[in-house]
Amino acid sequence: MRDAVIVEAIRTPVGKRGGGLSAEHPVELSADLLVALAARTGLDPALVDDVHWGCVHQVAEQTYNVARNAVIAAGWPESVPGTTLDRQCGSSQQAVHSAAAMVVSGQADIVVAGGVEVMSRVPMGASVLDKDPFGERFAARYDGRRPHMGLGAEDINRRWSLTRTQLDEFALSSHEKAAHAQKNGLFESQIVPVTTADGVTVEHDEGIRPGGSLEKLAGLRSVFAEDGLLTAGNSSSINDGAAALLVMTGDKARELGMTPIARVHTAVVAGDDPIISLTALIPATRKAMDRSGLSLSDIGVFEISEAFASVPLAWQKEIGADPALMNPHGGAISIGHPLGASGARLMTTLVHHMRESGVRYGLQTMCEGGGLSNATILELL
Repeated sequence: MRDAVIVEAIRTPVGKRGGGLSAEHPVELSADLLVALAARTGLDPALVDDVHWGCVHQVAEQTYNVARNAVIAAGWPESVPGTTLDRQCGSSQQAVHSAAAMVVSGQADIVVAGGVEVMSRVPMGASVLDKDPFGERFAARYDGRRPHMGLGAEDINRRWSLTRTQLDEFALSSHEKAAHAQKNGLFESQIVPVTTADGVTVEHDEGIRPGGSLEKLAGLRSVFAEDGLLTAGNSSSINDGAAALLVMTGDKARELGMTPIARVHTAVVAGDDPIISLTALIPATRKAMDRSGLSLSDIGVFEISEAFASVPLAWQKEIGADPALMNPHGGAISIGHPLGASGARLMTTLVHHMRESGVRYGLQTMCEGGGLSNATILELL
């Protein structure tokens, strides 16, 4: 029976808005990772059947199929195809799902999956062009309301009775865990340094802030609603970055002399309320657990998207997972959230943590625009 295994997982550092990666073209940043992936594994790029690349704002420098453009920019053979996917913040997690499906079904033997977003150059909302992407029939179904991530997160705060202190405590913990991981070199094996056009090498995630305090976070103003709880401190930031995973069958890995790290055990997608837009990771997790045949106690680590602190806190309340196993090295609040790259960034961090800590099963899930969520269970090999 065919399977889908992950042989390598790498990422760039996550740059802050206007930071070290802000001058990098998304195609160039993606190409850097493709080159590094082949170099690390000894892979002959001519063997790659397809490249699946997530990207949310597919306009300007991120249009015209950034996946294919990255293949060419990397110097890979023209015979290697590429396609760009959009499942909002889960785009590159969906890229892994799509790669695994192709490999398991026999449509491909080797697929590279990943994603990119350079939000400093292609800002949020750039693809809207002052138009309504939903239409009147969509709005009529929800009494004229249209999705808004920030207001949706405030809805979550009310529905799950979350407090400002809880949100700020979670955000502070995210930075503390990420700072500890960074200081102790726990990201080094997954990060590919980027040397920019002006000769500066970016080696570390730029958004991690050690030494914070609840007092500082409490002093920040609400950003989405006058009486809201969400601030710049307990929400994810604007970031630049890319991530990539090499997916193939176990048989192909053995044939090429490569050692798989993990296999894709279960992969699902779920939908929920598109107005709140951030809660589908709850039914996605339940769906993944049901299909996997595993119990929650089998999962040794959870990577949960931190678009806002509200999201993982509500997820934890509903699912009942051990909070000590959730995002052990921080998440999007601290490391950052380069939209189209985030799913692959989370999975890269998950894969490396599982290998380094000997965790057999890990689960990743993300909130995604439109009330969607991918959930993936990986098994360490």
